[in-house]
Amino acid sequence: MSLGTLYATQQIRSLPAKALVKHFNLDVKISDKDAAYEKNFPLNKIPAFIGPKGFTLTEVIAICLYFINLGDPKSKLLGKNAAEYAQILKWTSLANTELLPTEAKVFKPLNGTLPYNKKQIDEGSAYLEKVNGVFEQRLSNYTYLVGERITFADILAATLYVRGFDFLFGEQWRKQHPGITRWYKTIIKSPILVEFLGDYKFIEKPIEYVPPKKEKKEKAPAAAPAKKEASAAKAADEEPAPAAAPKPKHPLEALGKPKAPLDEWKRTYSNEETREVAIPWFWKNQYDPEEWSLWKVDYKYNDELTLTFMSNNLIGGFFNRLSASTKYMFGCMVVYGENNNNGITGAFLVRGQDYAPAFDVAPDWESYEFTKLDASKDEDKKFFDNMLAWDEPVVVNGEKREISDGKVFK
Repeated sequence: MSLGTLYATQQIRSLPAKALVKHFNLDVKISDKDAAYEKNFPLNKIPAFIGPKGFTLTEVIAICLYFINLGDPKSKLLGKNAAEYAQILKWTSLANTELLPTEAKVFKPLNGTLPYNKKQIDEGSAYLEKVNGVFEQRLSNYTYLVGERITFADILAATLYVRGFDFLFGEQWRKQHPGITRWYKTIIKSPILVEFLGDYKFIEKPIEYVPPKKEKKEKAPAAAPAKKEASAAKAADEEPAPAAAPKPKHPLEALGKPKAPLDEWKRTYSNEETREVAIPWFWKNQYDPEEWSLWKVDYKYNDELTLTFMSNNLIGGFFNRLSASTKYMFGCMVVYGENNNNGITGAFLVRGQDYAPAFDVAPDWESYEFTKLDASKDEDKKFFDNMLAWDEPVVVNGEKREISDGKVFK
């Protein structure tokens, strides 16, 4: 008999619950949100659990404790006595209520999920450092958060630290926090988490805010210079100017110029009817599978999105950070769904056969998942066409979701 259903997504709080199901080999189905979820969890909280006879749970700590007791009622993950169990609850509560929300307060305005607010970021960063100080003090003297062996406190806290290491804790921060860094590397390699986080890649520098591009105003034509000024300018022009430092080449420059550069396609897409003219033109004149590849791009953390306009701002920030690759790709990304229940997906045409050289110019590119599309498959071709046209719903997990907004990278 099944023990129940765990509703879990890419939201980071889902990770420890999923890991414990796997670790204890529990007969628990892991599912996306469905009708049963909507009926039982009006607050839309993730993770959530439905067990036998209508038993329900929310809150990640409660769900994880339940799974540990199902898997091994005498598990050492819960400590060896009442004092250790209380310490485990202390550290898990601290990580869940103080660490993760404060990390989000800092990185979400930086990656575009929330409107940029420097005061909020500065205040959040200061408080986050206080929270980190509590963890660092413990972990600079002890291997684990509680006792002398790994406990549930380590499992939960390490997973909630993931967002900090994803966006904020670069190389310099890690040198300044050796205790947390050593502990984090140890816990993500533990048997419970290694399958999910074992190949974790650390960032070199924290994410930085990139303001939206301002529209350039056309300058009025300058008045004709006086003859004397013209002579002086001519003389100045004749003096050798200091050599400018060569700009570093984009890695895709090595592929050479394609037979069909993107300029004409971008003009066609901008000026012609999408379905009637632009899309047929693209397949006839632009797309050459030997020179270009097609990619589906999905935001990994849709459950952390709130208002649709904020999700669209996140796309805009991502596109701004991709500006160094403008010559090498074209794409569209859309927001589907409604406020507090939306997601981001899109499609890109990329020079060459690998997406990484084009996208890794953006510090937050690893927040997205990349899936190669095959234009010979009707389903993939239809998806790419719809990302250009935005006139049909997006199909997500078999459900049609209306497109509410989007942006074009060109």
